[in-house]
Order: sequence, then structure tokens, then C-alpha cells
Amino acid sequence: MKKISIIGGSGFIGQNLANTFLKNNYSFEILDLVQSKGFETKYNFFDVTSLDGKEKVTGEIIINLSAEHKDDVKPASRYYEVNEKGAENICRIAEAKNITTIVFTSSVAVYGFASPKTGEDGDIKPFNDYGKSKAKAEKVYQDWYQRDPENRKLIIIRPTAVFGKNNRGNIYNLFNQINSGFFAMIGSGKNIKSIAYVENLVDFITFSLNLNNGYHLYNFIDKPDLDMNNLVKLIKEILNKQDILTIKIPYFLAYLIGKIADFISFVTRTSFPISSIRVEKFCKNTQFDTAVTSSGFEPKITLNEAIKITLKEEFFDKAKDKLKR
Repeated sequence: MKKISIIGGSGFIGQNLANTFLKNNYSFEILDLVQSKGFETKYNFFDVTSLDGKEKVTGEIIINLSAEHKDDVKPASRYYEVNEKGAENICRIAEAKNITTIVFTSSVAVYGFASPKTGEDGDIKPFNDYGKSKAKAEKVYQDWYQRDPENRKLIIIRPTAVFGKNNRGNIYNLFNQINSGFFAMIGSGKNIKSIAYVENLVDFITFSLNLNNGYHLYNFIDKPDLDMNNLVKLIKEILNKQDILTIKIPYFLAYLIGKIADFISFVTRTSFPISSIRVEKFCKNTQFDTAVTSSGFEPKITLNEAIKITLKEEFFDKAKDKLKR
């Protein structure tokens, strides 16, 4: 296997990918703004918004995991600087160094609030700056590929919400709230959520490196999809929290509270854990289809097993570690 440059490799997905590469004796380097933990000897500082330091990219394959992705990044131009301009810089580096393979982790956010079971052929209708900047970045990579399609390989992977040990995103927040002994369900709970386990995702990224030259586009989801009611029920069962206090908040009320929080946040320049967009995202269907199954890839870990593993690592194993100290 050729040497691989993992751009943004110090993050959650990057660290898991590096572990997989290490186990399989792949040659790789990590390039990021943030120091890599556990892979210090393979790390170099690199900022995708600048071509300074382009000589640090020494791999023959580029995997770009770097992204500005949080809901409340200010100014909003930061999304485009990192996601779109970063893509432009990576393509310039690839052309200068004759790198012919790029893997880009985009996001299902490019579809916006899509209809259920949207596949890779779904309309691109992002509703926020994160999704818009990811869609623009995809176009940058597609243009790079089209300049030499016979000799290049472009793999764009659009994961849905990714979870796993040490991730502190929306799925962890759901786990943690239930584990706390109190849970507030917003809306009916009938909305379906497609989610993805990080170890399955990095296995698919690794698998994709062996695809033939050409343009490859995949949503990444672990099936089967669960609605919020069944997802919460499963988490409660695994954590043995079936009897916790659970309240239901109507969507309109939660959305109103989110709008008030938005206004206060704008005036005070303070972030709050609730916002109108977070309420909207929680209550919307985010169910997607994927062509991954047609690629020949089979995930090693089922969705139920992945949830059990993550909950054990986050809430049982860490609790035991604290008791030992």
C-alpha cells in the first residue's frame, strides 16, 4: 500500500483510522492543526486553509477528514475557509505532487432536510453553512477528478451522524442524557435516524482505497435505521435505565425555546446547549439509503452491537477506571 496522508487525522475519525492503519501495517502520516494523541511520531502541523507547509504532504494518497462542522461556528465564513478553500488547496497540492487518489469525507448534510431513504442520487439542498460548504468542497474535488478522469480516483463518502468511544457529538449527548437518569423527548419520537459507527466507517474508508480508478460516491450508514423511540428504548435497556424520568416536550414549544435561546445567544455572544436548529435536527427524519452494500463491503459490527460497545466503553469501563484511582 502506498503512503497515505491523513489530513485532519487528529480528530475522532482520524484517530480511529490511524489505529486501523497501524494494525494493518500501512504507511501513513497525520497532518492537522491539533497535535495527534498516540501518533506523535507520525504527526506534522498543517493548516488546510493555507498552502504554507505543503511540503509536509509526503503521501501518495490523500484522505481529507478536516472540517469545520459545529452548529454555531462564528463567523460563518470559517466553514468555507476550511471546507471549500481547504479542498482547493488539497487539489493544488495533489496536482503539484501528481497524487492521483483522494478520499474526501463529506456529509449527508449536503442533502439538507431530505425525504426519507434519500440515496446518493438525492438532490443537493443544504440548509446551513456547514452543508453548503461541504457541497462546494465536493464540487472542487469533482472538478479535480474531471481534469484527468482516466488516471485519477476520487472517493467521496457522506457519513450520517457518527458515534463511538470518545466522540462528543449529538449521539453521545443522547447517550449521556439517558445515563444521567433524566430524558426529555422532543416531539413524537417517530422520526427515523440513520447513524454510523466509527469503526465500520474507517473500515469502509480502508476498503475504498482498493476500488478501481474512477469517481465513487457513497452515503455511509449502519443499518437498520431506528426511530427515536426505539433508539431510546435500546439505550435504556443496555444502560439498565428503563425506569428513568422521561418527559415529552411538544415540538412547537421546544422550537420556541430554541428561538429565544438563539436571540439571547446573538445578543450576548454566548452559546447555549439548545438552539432552534438543534431542535429541528433532533425532530427531523434523517433516514438515508446507501450504495455501500453494492460495493462488496460488509461491516464487521452490527448497529446494535456498536451501540452496546460504545455504551460499555463510555459509561461502564470509564466508571470502573475512576473507582480504581
